[in-house]
Amino acid sequence: MLTSFGAVQISDHVHWVGAVDWEIRDFHGYATQRGTTYNAYLITADRITLVDTVKAPFRDELLARVASVVDPSDVDIIVSNHAEMDHSGCLPDVVDMIKPERVYASKMGTKALQSHFHDRFEVEAVEDGGTLDLGDLELRFLETRMLHWPDSMFSYLPSDEVLFSQDAFGMHLASTERFDDGVDEGVLYDEAAKYYANILMPYSPMVRKLLTRVNELALPLKLVAPDHGPIWRSRFDMAIEGYDRWSQQQPTLKAVVVYDTMWGSTAKMARAIADGLAAGGARPRLIPLQGSHRSDVAAELLEAGALMVGTPTINNNMFPSLGDVFLYLEGLRPRNLVGAAFGSYGWSGEGVPQVNDILRKMKVDLVSEGVRVQFVPDEGDLDECRKLGKTVAGRLVEMVEA
Repeated sequence: MLTSFGAVQISDHVHWVGAVDWEIRDFHGYATQRGTTYNAYLITADRITLVDTVKAPFRDELLARVASVVDPSDVDIIVSNHAEMDHSGCLPDVVDMIKPERVYASKMGTKALQSHFHDRFEVEAVEDGGTLDLGDLELRFLETRMLHWPDSMFSYLPSDEVLFSQDAFGMHLASTERFDDGVDEGVLYDEAAKYYANILMPYSPMVRKLLTRVNELALPLKLVAPDHGPIWRSRFDMAIEGYDRWSQQQPTLKAVVVYDTMWGSTAKMARAIADGLAAGGARPRLIPLQGSHRSDVAAELLEAGALMVGTPTINNNMFPSLGDVFLYLEGLRPRNLVGAAFGSYGWSGEGVPQVNDILRKMKVDLVSEGVRVQFVPDEGDLDECRKLGKTVAGRLVEMVEA
């Protein structure tokens, strides 16, 4: 049953008709402590057009917002900019209920939707650079493959100077505020950076190409409307500058020290390493995995120059929480990092060498084979940790000043 959710007009011909998910705290392995939104947009042209839908459980919220503007059965066209289920989950039901004339997607989008929903409805492909006649208005399309799925594309409404950017420039943030200028700037930056780190970091080379293409197209932009988070109308330069910087992955003086500990020995080593990093001119950021999430590690690495990893040895292996983090980070492919491993062990000590192997696989430039301490570190051991921190800091200073 439809409820009293209302649309929000964002431009002369566009309404936000999405849904707010206040409860979600895990988005396929990414911690979403502030929830999220699933944004969809209604274009009130001669041929009424819905741009994207929402996650399946939020179907009625979407339809209620559409109904606050037009009768849902009057929607003529649905455009799918991105086929991932948080934007297409309710699409088959919506098609069945409103019976649009056409559903459009990119060429890869038609394949993805058919694979998801097994030909429950017809999808027509649009061309990269193509246009769609909405009667009194026109919608243009720009393929953005692998940002972050093969099907991804942007849609642009020239009349209102609105770019529908699917997942690009988005963030996971539940809010009653629909625009960026209604959100605290620090929260806006943190969530945009975290989203880039956990979703788009592996595709940074494609982001570079996209920024170049968008710059060449010189599209007039009043609004950039992503599929998650607030709509950009006042601070889009923050997003552009961030994407430009993040996609380059240039090293900074920040050193991320990730560790877990059994009886406190590896934690003591981490603190000593942090002292050495600070003394050498670096900015240490300690992340104890007891109480921290893998996606927070990724977010911290986005603007860092070093990754240092501390692990105890248990059952002849590194600590399991480090395995979880590494499995996640390897897929995100952070670049331009120096690093080292450290840790305490009881009688075998395989943890640190295993971490070294993974860091090499991730193309982290190791400054040494690290520091291993049997059982509890004494003052001499902690001095070795401080020296390791200072060595890494020295490398960072050289890299940043080069």
